Amino acid sequence: MKLGILTAPFEDTELMDVADWSAANGFSALEIACWPATSGDLRRYAGTSHINVDGLSKAQGNEIAGALADKGIEISGLGYYPNPLHADASHRDAVIGHLKKVITAAGLMGVKVVNSFVGGDRKLTLDENWARAAQIFPDIIAHARDSGVTLAFENCPMIFSNDEWPGGHNIAYSPYIWRRIFDAWDGVGMNFDPSHLVLQMIDQSRFMREFGARFAHVHAKDLMIDRDGLYERGILSAGMGWQVPRLCGLGEVDWSDFFAQLYRAGYDGAVIIEHEDRDFEGTDAKLKRGFCLARDILSPFIK
Repeated sequence: MKLGILTAPFEDTELMDVADWSAANGFSALEIACWPATSGDLRRYAGTSHINVDGLSKAQGNEIAGALADKGIEISGLGYYPNPLHADASHRDAVIGHLKKVITAAGLMGVKVVNSFVGGDRKLTLDENWARAAQIFPDIIAHARDSGVTLAFENCPMIFSNDEWPGGHNIAYSPYIWRRIFDAWDGVGMNFDPSHLVLQMIDQSRFMREFGARFAHVHAKDLMIDRDGLYERGILSAGMGWQVPRLCGLGEVDWSDFFAQLYRAGYDGAVIIEHEDRDFEGTDAKLKRGFCLARDILSPFIK
């Protein structure tokens, strides 16, 4: 395994500068954020464009990959996390169009994984959302297959704010729907993040035993439950007011079991630290200190 970071928090830093810092601080992989250059996405840790995939040529892609390789950095995947099942059809068309461009760019660069969301319309039922997904995704998956790329969906419910209530913005969150995904769609994988199991009270070991062989990519992010917030708001608030994203080691994920299950599943890809911890935001120095803290927690498990 290799330890790396998702570049999304470094929105104002050039990719090669992120790579230089990463290599100098013990990281050997990057998941590169690839939102549109002018996405207008105001969600936290979204909208970063470290590679402009619009019209990227094979020569340009090879140049980027080669420059990172010269620094000892592997590209674990390209990341773009929009909502392909958004209620507005024009929005769906825009994000699907860009997702296909990210997939094309990954194929040109020799990057094997593109990470994204299945998405969801918060006002529809799970089955209604699935019916829309069944219409939309076969074409995207075929494009990924033709590009030599695995499309990996993150297991996040995306129900952390009022504008995501009540159904969330991503239906691929539970074993029930993951079985449906893998039964219906060949050639897709999971971008696994253990923190999302904490919120849902889903057994981590059991989940990883069932789905570990389908992990195409792995995130490392922790989650702390604010017990006073949970008492005040109750579980039906779906995490609003009581779920606190934290860096690895500062929440409730069992990292020893996490790595034990990864090794048992035969996963040998990168483990990518995802930084959404407000205690380590605000300055470049704090952001980097947070990544290094997570590195120190996880690095003893990486062999």
